Amino acid sequence: MSEIVIFGAGGRAGRHAVAEAVARGHRVTAVVRDPAAHQALAGDGVALVRGDATDAGSVAAVAAGHDAAISAVARLDTPPEEFFVGTAHALLDGLARAGVGRLVLIGIGTTLEVSPGVMLLDTPGFPAEARAFSLGHVAELEALRAAPTSVDWLVLAPPPTLLDAEAARTGRYRVGGTQVAAAEEGVLFPYADLAAALVDEIEAPKHHRTLVAVAP
Repeated sequence: MSEIVIFGAGGRAGRHAVAEAVARGHRVTAVVRDPAAHQALAGDGVALVRGDATDAGSVAAVAAGHDAAISAVARLDTPPEEFFVGTAHALLDGLARAGVGRLVLIGIGTTLEVSPGVMLLDTPGFPAEARAFSLGHVAELEALRAAPTSVDWLVLAPPPTLLDAEAARTGRYRVGGTQVAAAEEGVLFPYADLAAALVDEIEAPKHHRTLVAVAP
């Protein structure tokens, strides 16, 4: 059994990560900005706490005593590059202070490559309104790669499509590489299987300090 702190636990990906970790017998600290809005998360094996993933001091405080961390944080009311870069620095700093050695973050599929050296976000016809958010994730990855840190981080990027919040967990997924994985038409990746991939990389780390794709 591990102690896992999950930032952004109130979102769809975060809630599924909490459920997956608890189902495997881990103890979870679910970190949200407003605990009053997420009381459904609290329960056996879950401590619901207020925290700020953009503040290293807050990260260190809530992460103390934990073995690993998951980040499922996102903000739409802050410039994406500012938010994701700030979060990357705060998480690495705070987790290192707390002695947490493993961090698995959720990336975004638009940063995966469609051909060598060409990210999906750089292809013709990519929606202009989605570009800034995707570039925020690119900047986050660059910040992680440049940071001199003891934290063993990993970014898992799901497919560049909507994920299925209702589909049951299958426990089956493919992981690896930085290219968009070919997918069967009409098949959406369940959040529940993304959660399985996240927790698998905590229980048995296979990828380190890199971005990898995860897909059905």
